[in-house]
Amino acid sequence: MTDVAFKTSLDLRGKTITTFILYEAHHALEHAMVGERVEIMTDAFPAIEPDIAAWCRTTGNRLVVVSADGETRRYVIEKGPPKESTHKLAAVISDDGLFELLSPLGFALAAALEGDDVSLYFLGPAVRVLAPGYTAKMHGLGRPFSRFPRSGLAKTGHVPPQDKITQLQKLGARLYACGPSMDHYKVDPSKLAFEGVTVCEYLTFMEQMHSADIHLFV
Repeated sequence: MTDVAFKTSLDLRGKTITTFILYEAHHALEHAMVGERVEIMTDAFPAIEPDIAAWCRTTGNRLVVVSADGETRRYVIEKGPPKESTHKLAAVISDDGLFELLSPLGFALAAALEGDDVSLYFLGPAVRVLAPGYTAKMHGLGRPFSRFPRSGLAKTGHVPPQDKITQLQKLGARLYACGPSMDHYKVDPSKLAFEGVTVCEYLTFMEQMHSADIHLFV
């Protein structure tokens, strides 16, 4: 196969969040045959290249080309044979703030993109994230102005929290929610924005934590 024979070419300039970039790459490679290649164009943002390289090492894909043209970076990824992960992440998310959700959902998405088994437990105010129509807002005095940072985050590739959860489910992640928290915060378990949510308390999720080798509490 020549270097110009691509299954897909992705122009993701303007996006600097690598989970956004690699979710698109994963989707493209999912429909490719082993040995087929995907081309990605990004901005010359220094954090992107090591993340793409790490993702390729972890998933068994090959980063065959890295090149620069001014402020544009070009990456060519060749699909490798299937590689199964032996890792499992169990994350407990207890805050529904705009910025407070970035890390837990970002790490969970990164783990899922690497093929890890991912389970998420929402409790406290975080159960609101599972309700239809939820929009993330800042805490405190900045709350009325949340649309401005939301817009800035979206430009870089931080999709809204509910969109990230949808991506996670498509990658096989399982969702759990604290029943008493849902009752306290008036979240109706029969009218959630996501299917397949297990409503439970601590002991059910402890079973997931027992088998996980990566734990995240936020």
